[in-house]
Amino acid sequence: MSTTVHASGLAETLLASAPHPSLGEHADTFGRLIGSWAGTYRDRDPGGPEETGNMEVHFGWVLQGRAVQDTWIAPPRNQREGSMLKRQTYGTTLRVFDLQARVWQSVWLNPVSGARTDLIGRRVGDDVVQFCVSAQRPEKWVFSRITASSFDWHAYLLADDGLTWKLDTEFHLRRTA
Repeated sequence: MSTTVHASGLAETLLASAPHPSLGEHADTFGRLIGSWAGTYRDRDPGGPEETGNMEVHFGWVLQGRAVQDTWIAPPRNQREGSMLKRQTYGTTLRVFDLQARVWQSVWLNPVSGARTDLIGRRVGDDVVQFCVSAQRPEKWVFSRITASSFDWHAYLLADDGLTWKLDTEFHLRRTA
């Protein structure tokens, strides 16, 4: 028995061309991001120097348009070989809208680092705000300044005072196609 999966079969059953009608107005929360993006990241490390680098991101409708899946890659595929950067990301997020709770439930997986983060989020004005707990510390991940050609993404850590959000990571991306 062959264990080889043909990419075309997987792509046919995974990818969708549009959001499912059941999402209604909520499809636009992440639907605005469908497509490919390139840009830069900046990681702040309290115990060391900041790191900056290039990255690529891709969003698409999946699972009959009932979910959004994205890939986040840093350094980009064409710069990965031999990279000595601390950030080694090649991960994916699956985002599903919970119609009853009216929130987006997401899971971020980065098999390169072994990270898994479960998030709950919603649209707040023009931004998308998500909350999670990572390494026993509350985090807030925010998509902001979203336009047809660019967006920013920021990760904030809750400070020891339990009140102040401190910027940890930022991405600045622009649409590539």
